[in-house]
Amino acid sequence: MKKIVSAGEIVVEIMADQLDQSLAKPGLLHGPFPSGAPAIFIGQAARLGQPAGLISAVGEDDFGQMNIDRLRDWGADVSAVTVHKGRATGTAFVAYRADGSRHFVFNIRNSAAGLMEIGHRAQALLAGADHFHVMGSSLFSETAIAVILAGIEAVKGHGGTVSFDPNIRKEMIELPGMREALDQVLARTDLFLPSGAELFIFTKAEDEASAVAEMLQRGISAVIVKKGSEGAVYHDQHRQVTAAGFSVQEVDPTGAGDCFGAGFVSLWLRGAQPEEALRFACACGALAVTRKGPMEGIASFVEVQAFMSDATEGSAS
Repeated sequence: MKKIVSAGEIVVEIMADQLDQSLAKPGLLHGPFPSGAPAIFIGQAARLGQPAGLISAVGEDDFGQMNIDRLRDWGADVSAVTVHKGRATGTAFVAYRADGSRHFVFNIRNSAAGLMEIGHRAQALLAGADHFHVMGSSLFSETAIAVILAGIEAVKGHGGTVSFDPNIRKEMIELPGMREALDQVLARTDLFLPSGAELFIFTKAEDEASAVAEMLQRGISAVIVKKGSEGAVYHDQHRQVTAAGFSVQEVDPTGAGDCFGAGFVSLWLRGAQPEEALRFACACGALAVTRKGPMEGIASFVEVQAFMSDATEGSAS
C-alpha cells in the first residue's frame, strides 16, 4: 500500500474540566493526552493499516515519550521524530465553550517542535513516501514552513500526491508568513479538505458552489468539504458526492477532522470510489468524538467497519 508522510507539531493536550471554564483562572484540568494535528492524522492512518510516518520533534521528557509510544504502538514510522534534550515537548491547553467553540493556549513555536528538520532520517522517510499530507496548523514558523515545503517537493518530485487540510485556528491565522505559506501549499495540492468556512480563506466567492469551482479551476483534483456532524461533500470536475454524518454522543470534538482526513486519504490511496471513502471518513470522524482526548477515539479499520455496519443495521430497523 502507498505510504503517507506528514510533518508538523507533536504536543500534549490538557483540557478544561467544565464548559466555559476560563484558562486565566485556576481550575480542574484533564490530561495530558497525546496530540498535534499531524500526529492525530498519522496515528489514525496507521491504525487503519496504512503505511504512515511523521517528521517532527519532541523534548526528552514524558510528554514526548507518550506521543512516540502511542504512534509506534499503532504502527506509525517514528524514525524521523527527533528527541531534543533541553527543549520541552509542545503543549496545547483547551477550553470548551457552551456555543461549541474552543479556546486554545499553545506552546508550539518555542517547543521542541520548532526544531524539526529535514535530516537524514526525514530524507529517508520521504524517499519512500507516495503521499504527503499538510496541516495548516503546522505552518507555525519559518522553519516549519521550510520543512513542509521541502516534504511536498520531495514527494511530488517522484510522482507522489499531496493533501491539504487548512486546519487554521483563530490564534494562528495572522502569524507572520502564514497566509503566504498557505497559498504555496495550495498551489501543490491534489486533495483539499477544508472545514466549513475555511473554504473561503482562499477564494473570492461567497457561496460554497462558486468557491469549490474556483478551487477546482486552480488544478486541484478534488475538494472535500467537512461539515462536522452533518457529514461531508466531495467535489471534482465531474461529480458531487454527499455523505451524511453518523449519530453519536459527542464527548470531545478535537481531532475529528484529522481522523476524517486520514480515513478519506487512506481509502483514496487504496483506489476506493469517493462514495466509499467519504462514508468511511465520516465514520472515522464520528468515532473520534466519542472519547475524551484527541487520539483516544481513533479506531482500527475493523472497528470502523463494524461501526458502519451497526449504523446501517440500526437505520434499516
